[in-house]
This record gives sequence, C-alpha cells and structure tokens, in this order.
Amino acid sequence: MDLQSAGIVGAGAWGCALAQTARRAGRDVTIWGYEPSVVDEINDSHRNSTYLPGITLDEEIRATATLKDVAACDVILLVTPAQHARSITSELAFHLRPEQIVIICSKGLEQQTGKLLSEVVGEVAPGAEVGALSGPGFADEIARGLPSAVTLAMATEDEAARLAETFSHPSFRCYASADVIGAQLGGAVKNVLAIAAGIVQGKGLGASAHAALVTRGFAELTRLGIALGAKRETMAGLSGLGDLLLTCGSSVSRNMSLGIALGEGRSLGDVLKSRSSVTEGVFTAGAVVEIAAAKGIDMPICHSVHAVIAGMQTVDEAIEGLLSRPLRSES
Repeated sequence: MDLQSAGIVGAGAWGCALAQTARRAGRDVTIWGYEPSVVDEINDSHRNSTYLPGITLDEEIRATATLKDVAACDVILLVTPAQHARSITSELAFHLRPEQIVIICSKGLEQQTGKLLSEVVGEVAPGAEVGALSGPGFADEIARGLPSAVTLAMATEDEAARLAETFSHPSFRCYASADVIGAQLGGAVKNVLAIAAGIVQGKGLGASAHAALVTRGFAELTRLGIALGAKRETMAGLSGLGDLLLTCGSSVSRNMSLGIALGEGRSLGDVLKSRSSVTEGVFTAGAVVEIAAAKGIDMPICHSVHAVIAGMQTVDEAIEGLLSRPLRSES
C-alpha cells in the first residue's frame, strides 16, 4: 500500500514538528487539533504560536478539528498527551479502516492502569497495526530541520523499514526496529529520570552527581525494559539511552526544567500552573513505581521522584535517602 498521506493526531509542539518533518519527507499531512484557535492559526497563518512559537509551518500542512479527516490518511501518528490517548483513540477508532497503521509518538504510560500506549490503543482500536516512534529530538529543532535520528518500531522489522523509509529524509533519520515495547519504555521512563536530573542541577549538586544519576538511571531503565520484554539493544539505542541523554542534559526539556524548579525550592503546583504543555514525567512516575513493585525491580531513582511528586518526601529527604543506600555491586 502506498503510504503517501500522514494524519497527525495532536497539534502541540511535537505534533507540529512531526507534521513539518513529514512534509519534508514528501508526505501529504493533515493534523488534528483539539483547540479551534490552534487549528485556525495553522490554516490561516501557518504558525502555532501557543505551542511552537517562532516556527513557520509548511503551507501545505492542513489542520482540522475533525478526527475523521485524519483517519482518512494512509498512516496515523498519535501525538496526544499520554493520559488522553485512550479517550481520543476511542473516538478515532470509529473512523479507522481494518489494519490501519497507528504509530504512537507520545511518550508516557497510562497513569491509571500503568499500561503502555500500544496496549491502550490495542484495547480501543483492536484492528489497528500499532507501532511506535521515539528517540532524542526536541520539537523546535526538528521543526527547524536540524539533524536528528529516531527509532521507528513495528511488529516486524520489514514493516518498520517500510515506514522508516516513508518518513526519513536527510535531516530526519528513522532506524527500523521490531521492539515496540522497548521503543515506548525508553521515551516514558526517561521523563521521570529527567526530573531527577533537573533536581540535581537545581540543587547545585554538580556535574559528577549528574553523571552518576544518569548512569544509574539508565540501569533502572534497562532492568525495567528487560523485565517487560524489551531488548537490551533497544534500551541502549536511540529511543532508550539516546533520549535519556538528551532529556537529562538540557533545560529545554519540560521534565528536566520541572526538576530544576523543584531543586530550587519551587512547589510542583506552582510550576505546573505556569505551563501550557503537559509534563509527562509527573504522570508516568507513579505508573513506573507500581510496575517496578509488581515485577520486583529495584528502581530507587524513579521511586524517589514519585515520592517527591506525590508529596511523600521533600527534595532533601529524597536526596538523603539515595545517598544513604547500602553499597552494592554495580549492575
């Protein structure tokens, strides 16, 4: 089947960036937005000043407020906040064709159930072919055409390779994978770890502490991934280690900047009130901790982030708890 048209579900920064890069790959793009003002601005002035300021979007990108319009496309990229994926996909499912391709581009776990978004989509749209696109990439940079590389995973590597070819161009390289679980887990858990990395910076604990935290965070991510059926090489690839390094290394990251604010002494409520975009790590932390407990996986950094977010510990108490853990073999 020819994959000429792409429907983007979600007109936030990441959705518009993916719409922009899909146009560079030669696809016909329709993007769905929840907010009528955002839809109108994309159509009328080719901008999204609310979520992606300073970027002029391709004039051929068409925005719509009707999910049926994106369902008519050959392949759908799901870019909604993770906690809205179930409700929006449930509505979208009424318009999907059998075996239509839905690629999850959101990064998070469903807070209420702890499920991967591929499981959520599989429940509400059981006829869809579900994949995942994830990796290190800030929306502003991808929208401007700066070089980046991501993992595109489907149930088979042949199918993933076909889709990788569909969306790749010189400044946006898609690497094919058959590990849909691993591609999603990296993007979800790194958001939680990025909050911890931000706290380290906000508290002024230094570069050595930051490096140690990211390294031990990667160990936690890998343990969880393998326990849930992901491949170790996926955890060490673009959607795992690559995305972790990016998100834990720049205050441009919403999750790291939240952690910085917490480390500087601001309250979680005050930080979130000032934001128009969702900070996924806040919702994912609890789900990660519950999965880890159920699987018997040691994830002390993620547990500490959850404790701070849930108000069970102060930042200083969480740091003290991590630094006083018994010494053990590195693994």
